[in-house]
Amino acid sequence: QVQLVESGGGLVQAGGSLRLSCAGSGRIFSSYPMGWFRQPPGKEREFVATINWSGSSPLYADSVKGRFTISRDNAKNTVYLQMNSLKPEDTAVYYCATTPQRYGLESRSIGDYDYWGQGTQVTVSS
Repeated sequence: QVQLVESGGGLVQAGGSLRLSCAGSGRIFSSYPMGWFRQPPGKEREFVATINWSGSSPLYADSVKGRFTISRDNAKNTVYLQMNSLKPEDTAVYYCATTPQRYGLESRSIGDYDYWGQGTQVTVSS
């Protein structure tokens, strides 16, 4: 049973920073690509960032490029999302997810992910 548990969300003022963590279990975590997605209030879930199994070649949504950084520590079975220069439009529930492709490539597509965490709320006040 694969489990992903996000943490680190909260309320922050615009311009502030947060670091989200996603702890994985039940799969050889270090062998699979991981992604972060978010769902703003009243909107569809959208891609934020993704990273391959080795931690190289991260990809970002244009809206977060230069402000967010995805990374992973395979020894700790954890993937991170460092969020800097936060804006009110970053307010959303943030989800981490993993794909079923062992040693696969990173992916922007929601449909490529098979396991999801429960989400963590990030609220950015203006």
